[in-house]
Amino acid sequence: MAIDLSQFSELQKHSKASFNNHKKMVKQMMVGKVVRCELCGQPLTLYTPEKSEHSGIRCDKGCTDVALDFC
Repeated sequence: MAIDLSQFSELQKHSKASFNNHKKMVKQMMVGKVVRCELCGQPLTLYTPEKSEHSGIRCDKGCTDVALDFC
C-alpha cells in the first residue's frame, strides 16, 4: 500500500496545529486564565497529580480531555 504524500502532509499540518493549540491552552491555564471548552463552552479544569490520579485538562462533560505528564 503506497502512502499518499499530500495526505501525510495534511496530517502533519493538522497535528502541528493541534499541538500548538494545546500548548497555548496549557500556558493560559498555568497563569490563571479561564479557558473554555471549544465544544460545550464550560470552563476547563487543570488536574495536577496531587488532585487526581489522571492529570490533565478537562471539562466536566468530557468534550476536552488532554492528558499531561508532570515531571
